[in-house]
Amino acid sequence: MSLRDVKKDLRKHANKKNAEIAQRFFKTGPGEYAEGDIFIGVRVPQVRLVSRKYRHLKIPVLRKLLRSKYHEERLAALIMMVDRFAREEREVRKEIYELYLANTRFINNWDLVDTSAPGVVGAWLYDRSRRPLRRLAKSRDLWERRISILATFWFIRQDEFDDTLDIASMLLQDEHDLIHKAVGWMLRELGKRDQGTEEAFLKKHYKIMPRTMLRYAIEKFPEGKRQKYLKGSI
Repeated sequence: MSLRDVKKDLRKHANKKNAEIAQRFFKTGPGEYAEGDIFIGVRVPQVRLVSRKYRHLKIPVLRKLLRSKYHEERLAALIMMVDRFAREEREVRKEIYELYLANTRFINNWDLVDTSAPGVVGAWLYDRSRRPLRRLAKSRDLWERRISILATFWFIRQDEFDDTLDIASMLLQDEHDLIHKAVGWMLRELGKRDQGTEEAFLKKHYKIMPRTMLRYAIEKFPEGKRQKYLKGSI
């Protein structure tokens, strides 16, 4: 299995019109958050299909694929990394985690982060020190900050909430809308498992958190309670 084989199979599903739509949807224009990202127009189900075929790709080849200039090739690499991480022994998991953090500059759109951060970063740090998440949360890089909060999705699924709340506090005044959405989303997911814990956090912070973050966090609340939060009357 070679890098050329993966690229060839992905291009079988490429579509110019889909690529043009993706370029607009993922904000790749001048001054936008994914400026310069290039799509070839392969839909996610097809990317997953190809990724499954090459799920045993060697780590050095995965590294090259992750560094591709094409979005779908990077997505395929990340899907394979998550799959490999779940199946491999500790040493290979460590290698995948280190590969991930050494190449965050290529994990540079929200779908790439969301697909991979919980299953690689969160899964590796679950029974280890969570300090790397604080470093990522303090990064100047938008995508590293998003990785920091999305990685905690793994902990939420294990009914552990402290790191999500801590990272959310660190990102409370972040200036980027994509961080507001990510933090609000993780608070919402936490609330599905423990609404009391979510509300304790919200009551402390909701009046100062960005509106988008709040809207995402309370999306599943009963309408009456949701309106009280939005109106600042809790």
